[in-house]
Amino acid sequence: MFTALREVQIPLLAVMLLAGGAAKAWRTLRSRSAAAGMDATGLVPLHLRRPVVVMLFTAEAFLGLGLIGTAGRLGHAAPHLAATIVRTATALFFLVAVGALNELRQRRPDAGCGCFGELSDTPIGLRTIARSGVLCASAVATIGLPPLRMPSSSSEAEMWLAVLAFELLLIAFLSPELGDVLVRLGYSEPCELRRLPVGRTMSALRASSPWRRYASQVSTATPADVWREGCWRFVVYPGVVSGRPVDIVFAVYLQARRPAIRVAVLDAATDEILGLAGARESAVL
Repeated sequence: MFTALREVQIPLLAVMLLAGGAAKAWRTLRSRSAAAGMDATGLVPLHLRRPVVVMLFTAEAFLGLGLIGTAGRLGHAAPHLAATIVRTATALFFLVAVGALNELRQRRPDAGCGCFGELSDTPIGLRTIARSGVLCASAVATIGLPPLRMPSSSSEAEMWLAVLAFELLLIAFLSPELGDVLVRLGYSEPCELRRLPVGRTMSALRASSPWRRYASQVSTATPADVWREGCWRFVVYPGVVSGRPVDIVFAVYLQARRPAIRVAVLDAATDEILGLAGARESAVL
């Protein structure tokens, strides 16, 4: 039983690492901002956030592929200690994750861990920290394990499947992302009640073609006002058009993917509408 428990950890850890790294990379590419790949970058200075996120999903990819590549006899051939090195590094990775998640939970209780990209926006709780702890223990259990082999009998295969099913259920219980996936699949929340952070709205806006069209006319880096009305969030920037002070108002529809974006240009003194534009953008978080 204990041997079967140890042997299933390698494919399980590899899948978790590759899935987490792919989700972070995908979110980063879609948002065109590396800092959006993981909310835990709030613990490091702004100028270091991009390299930290790149380092995170690169490390996950290397560790996941390393676990797979060293699972057989090649990783155990003397004097090479590739398997031990990769498995120890994996254990250290999840141990550091436990500490980082706990620190983030104390300092930024509203932030998600970003472990699986946009699915991990739920504020960090004890379950998320416990999941990293379980994965750390799983990685420790693989150290010193001989090369993986196929089950020698049907009863042994059944034992492997039973152990794998139990651990998958445990990880699912510790994963708040599962609840979010089920909600997305089975329930469509009214847009008036939809909760979407201002940061995601700003990222979607700055990745859009309307923003690129009007960015040269915006005179400040930060908006003068941001507010929400129903299903729309409005962002106002002061600007200058042909020497005339204006307010450029962006309206971003509150949805996670492909939000509609509208733009209005108003005279700063009289609020006269000088121009209107609209677009549906696909580059979002």
